[in-house]
Amino acid sequence: MVQRSDRAAKAAAGAPGGLGYATLIAGWLIPGAGHLILKRWGRGLVILGCITCMFILGILMQGKLYAPNAADLLDLLGFLGDLGTGLMYFVAHGAGLGQAPVQVVTADYGAKFVVVAGLLNLISAVDAHNIAVGRKQ
Repeated sequence: MVQRSDRAAKAAAGAPGGLGYATLIAGWLIPGAGHLILKRWGRGLVILGCITCMFILGILMQGKLYAPNAADLLDLLGFLGDLGTGLMYFVAHGAGLGQAPVQVVTADYGAKFVVVAGLLNLISAVDAHNIAVGRKQ
């Protein structure tokens, strides 16, 4: 069992050269990139594959991408969840995907797939940051 003082010392030492924040930002922009920077190949590739598949499936189900100018609180929370997917959100939003009026039943499920993909991506980016700074192994 690791003593509390050992974990505190590792966390205080931090990551050299700001690697902790680099993994956090890279992990947010590209799913799994934070773990790939840390040479955790298996975890990074699984995260990249799963989150990308969830996002693509959500878009293919004609899910809505929430806009930043949302007036409703739930739409604003949906936007924050979508924003968690990083570059995928900006590319899809710029390409006009997820902007069409909802005409199929699966669109609501698709919107939820995209939001959950964003939230999972944020969790994985924070996980990579915690590994980089020594809070987690």
